[in-house]
Amino acid sequence: MGSLYSEYLSPSKVREHYNYTKETLDTQETPSRQVALALIIILCFAIVVENLLVLIAVARNSKFHSAMYLFLGNLAASDLLAGVAFIANTLLSGPVTLGLTPVQWFAREGSAFITLSASVFSLLAIAIERHVAIAKVKLYGSDKSCRMLLLIAASWLISLALGGLPILGWNCLGHLEACSTVLPLYTKHYVLCVVTIFSVILLAIVALYVRIYCVVRSSHADVAGPQTLALLKTVTIVLGVFIVCWLPAFSILLLDYACPVRSCPVLYKAHYFFAFATLNSLLNPVIYTWRSRDLRREVLRPMQCCRRAAGVQGRRGGTPGHRLLPLRSSSSLERGTHMPTSPTFLEGNTVV
Repeated sequence: MGSLYSEYLSPSKVREHYNYTKETLDTQETPSRQVALALIIILCFAIVVENLLVLIAVARNSKFHSAMYLFLGNLAASDLLAGVAFIANTLLSGPVTLGLTPVQWFAREGSAFITLSASVFSLLAIAIERHVAIAKVKLYGSDKSCRMLLLIAASWLISLALGGLPILGWNCLGHLEACSTVLPLYTKHYVLCVVTIFSVILLAIVALYVRIYCVVRSSHADVAGPQTLALLKTVTIVLGVFIVCWLPAFSILLLDYACPVRSCPVLYKAHYFFAFATLNSLLNPVIYTWRSRDLRREVLRPMQCCRRAAGVQGRRGGTPGHRLLPLRSSSSLERGTHMPTSPTFLEGNTVV
């Protein structure tokens, strides 16, 4: 066991594994590669800024402290950290990869797996919350906020455990024949296990939404109102975008498990599939701010403040800028809804 962990700091282990699984090693920085890296980093910074604005909006307004928005905030937090992880992964990829020690490589890849796990568990929590709200089951009780926070904390602990398994020993150091081609220090069985867990959870989420739609369609008008259907449409869009963005990456990882080493050239292009998957973290904030007037107004408030401050600065001695009014409630949250613990997205409040 001691000899295994001593290899974690070996500067030659990463190169050894890449030499075994890859036909050629990417050791040159070409202009096209530099442009691609710059675009990816810009995309990741956009992901961080978008999700940070959503988190600020949820934190600063008590209207968004309901179960639904807390889980959406958790999803935004995982997307924000995913953006940070993607930036680190990009900067440490290419020729830099071969100079990493195994422990640095595990930290680089593990951070991406942790944020992906957190996103999947956030989607599961949102689906459970919607099912609870529609079925009117009192799952949370009087201390619902505490239980919701415990559920969020548990999802992050499980995500840390899943992402940390390789650095704790479930890797292929010393067993080259068991290595993944896409992730050369991960064992194929670990990759298959993680993809299987995520796929099962996503299937369970889809099943929950199918049941929710069946309940809504067959229930009375107070449950199957336009607000409820609009909110279901929003969270279904979020789930659908996640599946569309990550399905190619999951497929390439399953193919990696099935293919013997150096027998599937498409695996050497896996970074394109993962780059496409990063779009999910960019699109999520766009979806639920586009669908909610209240959240959109609150997200845009910091930019409005900056613009107003700039206007006041430019009009020294002139009329002072308008004071920013408090956020007013719209019908999307409070008017005509029968589920006060969950926000509602109205089609009437959406600019399509």
